[in-house]
Amino acid sequence: MDMNNNVKKHMDDLFRRCPDLRGMEEKIHTLYFNLETVFFKNKTLFLCGNGGSCSDAEHFIAELGKGFLSRRKVPAELADALEAAYPGEHYADRIQRGFRAISLNGHPSLASAYTNDVDPLMTYAQQLYIFGTPGDAVLGFTTSGNAKNILNLFKVARVLGISTYLMTGNNEEGLCRKYADFILDVPAREAWRVQEYHLPIYHTLAMMLEERFYGAGE
Repeated sequence: MDMNNNVKKHMDDLFRRCPDLRGMEEKIHTLYFNLETVFFKNKTLFLCGNGGSCSDAEHFIAELGKGFLSRRKVPAELADALEAAYPGEHYADRIQRGFRAISLNGHPSLASAYTNDVDPLMTYAQQLYIFGTPGDAVLGFTTSGNAKNILNLFKVARVLGISTYLMTGNNEEGLCRKYADFILDVPAREAWRVQEYHLPIYHTLAMMLEERFYGAGE
C-alpha cells in the first residue's frame, strides 16, 4: 500500500512528537486507509469506548465532525443556495463539512432503558443494529481489549456486515481481538499509557483525513 505525501508528512510529524510509536507506521497507515475508504463510500463510522476510552471516542468524533486544522467550507452551490434563501444571514460561514461519524456512547435515554430492561452489555450492539448498515464500520477503544460490551458489539457487527476496528494496548490475550477485522495496538498495557498513545494517533488520523477530503486548510 503506497503512502502519499499527505500521509507521510503527518506520520513523520507524529513520530517526531511520539518516538515510542515508531514501528507502527504500517498499522496506522492501514487504519487510515480503511477509514478513508469508509468515508469515500459515504458510509458511517461508529465509535465507542468505556471510561477514558469513551472520552477518546467522543474526542475523535469532535475532530471529524467539524474543522480541525481547516475550516472545511461548504460547497459553493450550497453556499449560494443558503444565501439566496436567507440573504445576509451568512449560514454558509456558520456551518462546515464533516465526516459521518456517530458515537454509540450517546443516546442516554435509549442506553439507560436498554441497560435496565434488557442487557447492559448489549447497549452498543443494540444501537449498531438500529443505526448501522452493511459497509459501515465501528471503531472500538478498549485499553485492555477485554471490554465485554465492545466484544458483543463486534460479534453482532460481523453478522451485520459492518467492519470492526480495534484500538487497544498490547495485551495479546484481549478478547476483542478475535472479532476485530483490524487491530491497532500501542506499545503499552497500563490504561493511562495506552490512552496517552491513542490520542496523538487519532489526532494524526483526523489531520490526514481532513487534508485528503477537504484540502490543507487555511
